[in-house]
Amino acid sequence: MPAIDVIFSPALIPFYDLKGKNVVVIDILRATTSICVALSNGARGVVPVMTPEECMSYRFKEEEYVVAAERDGVPVPGFDIGNSPLSFTQKTVLDKYIAISTTNGTYTIKQSESADNIFIGSFLNLDALCLKLLRLNQDVVLICAGWKNKFNLEDSLFAGAVVEKLKDHFLFDEDASKAALLLWEQSKDNLLEVIKNASHSRRFDRLGIVGDTEFCLQLNTMEMVPYYNKGTLYGELVREIDN
Repeated sequence: MPAIDVIFSPALIPFYDLKGKNVVVIDILRATTSICVALSNGARGVVPVMTPEECMSYRFKEEEYVVAAERDGVPVPGFDIGNSPLSFTQKTVLDKYIAISTTNGTYTIKQSESADNIFIGSFLNLDALCLKLLRLNQDVVLICAGWKNKFNLEDSLFAGAVVEKLKDHFLFDEDASKAALLLWEQSKDNLLEVIKNASHSRRFDRLGIVGDTEFCLQLNTMEMVPYYNKGTLYGELVREIDN
């Protein structure tokens, strides 16, 4: 039986061997949610990069790119959009590539490149993601992007939601996966209230960011599972019965 484990911070990635494993990168507020939205709305692909400077260089590529960058929760001046999932509308992203650099999420994706596969998780695609992982039947590591290498609540809660859905089919002997599951079980019935009191949501309040937290906590609004291939994220539709 394959195993499922949780890494609560990208700072801990060097202590894990990701080879032979399927990694799920989690940055609920907001990078991985925004990536799911972009691909669901028709983006051709999403290229995660480490720095705003590298991201801006994609504006001059032959292909048409939307450049998106955020630091400390705020859009970086000079870019087309920031990191709000509400910005990745069909009008903005349809048939275009997106280059994106964020404080936590894109960094974590790049740090996970030794894994066999990298998938992108959000509450929006929770069921589709879990179905994909079940079908692959391979060890899973859920990596929380956190906040500047620190633990955060929303990513850890999502990890717990995945563990809950997969626990009958995967071993979860490690303390991190058990802790994530306990957090989820205690919080899932009042998820919005719990996350509204988390540090990143309160950071949004200070910055005047409205609506993103509620949007990012919607459950199963899409069947799109982003996957990483040679530096670019593409979307795969994952359904209970494939057409």
